Amino acid sequence: MPPDEARDDAADTELFDLEVKLLLEAVYLRYQHDFRDYAIASMRRRMRQALQHFQCDSLSQLQHRLLREPPSFQQALRFFTVHVSEMFRDPPYWRALREQVVPLLRTYASLKVWVAGCSSGEEVWSLCVMLAEEALLDRTIVYATDIDPAALRRAETGVFPLERMADFSRNYLAAGGTGSLSDHYTASPHGAAFDRALRRQVVFADHSLATDSVFSEVHLVSCRNVLIYFNRALQDRALGLFREALVRRGFLGLGNRESLSFSAHAEGFEPWCPEQRIYRRRP
Repeated sequence: MPPDEARDDAADTELFDLEVKLLLEAVYLRYQHDFRDYAIASMRRRMRQALQHFQCDSLSQLQHRLLREPPSFQQALRFFTVHVSEMFRDPPYWRALREQVVPLLRTYASLKVWVAGCSSGEEVWSLCVMLAEEALLDRTIVYATDIDPAALRRAETGVFPLERMADFSRNYLAAGGTGSLSDHYTASPHGAAFDRALRRQVVFADHSLATDSVFSEVHLVSCRNVLIYFNRALQDRALGLFREALVRRGFLGLGNRESLSFSAHAEGFEPWCPEQRIYRRRP
């Protein structure tokens, strides 16, 4: 690319990023949803997608619409957040959870688990399947939270497309599942509907890691592939919330591209299964 074109592209990107920041500030003031500390590169991509979806020529036009049309903002939430997940994603993590964490969770008379940034629910239902197979679900409360109400509604149904079940089943077996994933759902033309008995211990709730406080006395926090979309300041805030929420010696699970290294709260945790990004809160 010629130097002049490169400079023009850089200037365009800088201006677009400025418009993104103005939009995020406006969204915060109007709706109290705080995306201002989300990673700018990821937000830039998603706002370009939002422009196409809403057929807007500029971010200022999109901002005008979102501020004046609350239903449009509810639709736009899926562009502010990322919903990419699958059941038993990264099977070695789930195997480590089952083999290295569950035996210690058994020592508690009752349990609380927090799935932060649960998206459309794949991780929540995976966790419930695992806890049911380990005879722990009946004494566990699972808090499943996300900032997107539409994603929470999808998560609560426990219904997933049939074409995804083959991949989910392979993950389940690789993760140490003790039977068949099909034992836990009923197939129909509308999709695979997971057993409602798995749902009875789950509380779905709207929650923002950027602005809200914590659930207390939690034994396991699982927040996987969420922090990678935050800048360092928001990562530190979220990790501080998790440390505050956990009981002494409680467990924290992160995504395989996430780490506590260089975090302001790194000293508050010790590695438990570091290769699988599972940590334990220090006393």
